[in-house]
Amino acid sequence: MRRAALKNRAMQTPQGPRLVWFDTEYTSLDLEQAHLVQVAMVVTDFDGRRLAPAAQDLVTPVRLPAEAPVSEFLARECPALVTAARHPDTPTVDLVDALLAARLDDLLGPPAAKSKDRPILAGNTIHADWWLAEKFLPRFAARLHYRHLDVSALKILWLGQAGQEFEKADVALMRANLPGWDLPATTQRHDALYDVMCSIAELNYYRKHFLRTGNETA
Repeated sequence: MRRAALKNRAMQTPQGPRLVWFDTEYTSLDLEQAHLVQVAMVVTDFDGRRLAPAAQDLVTPVRLPAEAPVSEFLARECPALVTAARHPDTPTVDLVDALLAARLDDLLGPPAAKSKDRPILAGNTIHADWWLAEKFLPRFAARLHYRHLDVSALKILWLGQAGQEFEKADVALMRANLPGWDLPATTQRHDALYDVMCSIAELNYYRKHFLRTGNETA
C-alpha cells in the first residue's frame, strides 16, 4: 500500500489545488430521510487531469439498512442498484467511509492540518453530496476543503445566456470533452461514476465555450 501511495503521489502535478470529484446516489430527495446506495470518487488536478490511473477511481454500492425504504423513482429507474444495496455482502456505510478516506490518503497523503490546504469537493449540485457525506461519511468529509466547486453554478450562468444545455446522455459529447478517458461500461443517468465523469466533462465544456480569458477569441 505504501509503495502504491508513493507511486500515485508521484503522478501529481507539482502545484495547484486538487479536486475530489464526487457523486452519490441515494434513496430519497428528502435528504433528512435519504440513505446512500452508491458513491463514486475521482481525484484530479485543477485542470481535470487524473492524479492516478482509472483503476484508482473508487465506485461502490453502499449497503442499505434493512428498514430503509427507497423512493418509487429509484426502485423503477435503478432496480439493479437497489438490489446491490440490499445485498448482505455490499460494504456498509462505515466501511465505504473508511475506503474513501484511505483512497484520499493514498493519492494525496494524510490530510493537511488546515482545511484551506485540503482538496476541494467538486461535482454537480455538490451541496447535496456534501450534506450526505457530512451525515454518513465523516472521515471522508473531514479530509476536504471548506469550499466546494459546483459545476451547477456555471450551468445556471451558461443557460442564462441562452447557451445550449450540456447533454450528459450524449456519449459523443462526453468523449469530446474527456479526451483520453475511458467511460464506464454503464453510461446512463443515476450511475455515480458516470455522473462524476459528466461533471468533469461539463466543466471542460464550459472552459472551452464560456470561461474565456481576455486573450482568447470566440
